[in-house]
Amino acid sequence: MKTILHTAESRGHADHGWLNSYHSFSFANYHNPERMNFGVLRVLNDDTVSGGQGFGQHPHKNMEIVSIPLKGDLEHKDSMGNTTVIKEGDVQVMSAGTGVFHSEYNKNKNEEVKFLQIWVFPKTQNVSPRYDQISTRDLAVKNSFYQILSPDKTGQGVWIHQEAWFSLGDFETGNTSTYTLNNSNNGLYVFVLEGEITIEDQVLNRRDAMGIWDTDLITLTTKAPSKVLLMEVPMA
Repeated sequence: MKTILHTAESRGHADHGWLNSYHSFSFANYHNPERMNFGVLRVLNDDTVSGGQGFGQHPHKNMEIVSIPLKGDLEHKDSMGNTTVIKEGDVQVMSAGTGVFHSEYNKNKNEEVKFLQIWVFPKTQNVSPRYDQISTRDLAVKNSFYQILSPDKTGQGVWIHQEAWFSLGDFETGNTSTYTLNNSNNGLYVFVLEGEITIEDQVLNRRDAMGIWDTDLITLTTKAPSKVLLMEVPMA
């Protein structure tokens, strides 16, 4: 097993007033040649957007874009004709493919919206753009990881054009869980949303992350009530 530790404090940070963003990998004005990506996982931004503010219409191309709201309501509009709102418990995916424009705004004037913005390199270029979102509320299982994304169009959760699997877990203190990779050639990026966990004697706290590869499985133990996001992705 090989690992790399990315503590919460080591992330890039940009405070634009209306947007407070932490970057796990190089993004915009934050550039770190040692933090460009983890396999095909290119972007993991931890964003907080002020009331009524947001990202105006902007383009994307040949990227799988996943949004996971953590608090509040995020309004999405795109050039495919979609106008939707996503909130905590939802997962949104957009395959940019040949090109798409979209905007994202905090729907509420008096409340922040917090969400994870995740970009994954696709395995196929220039696909037809597509949009989807689901609620994970019926998928959630306490003290166990549950899948929210995969490459399978008929599988549990949303799907993307990549051999990637995302899972969430909401654990009580003292829980031990094992995750077995779908492909032993993949890597696993573990991101602690809340709480405190240990993996291979390494303690991870809120917003810490660990990249893991050259293994078939991991075992995770919680030291406090914890919420964890797992992103299993090809390493090349």
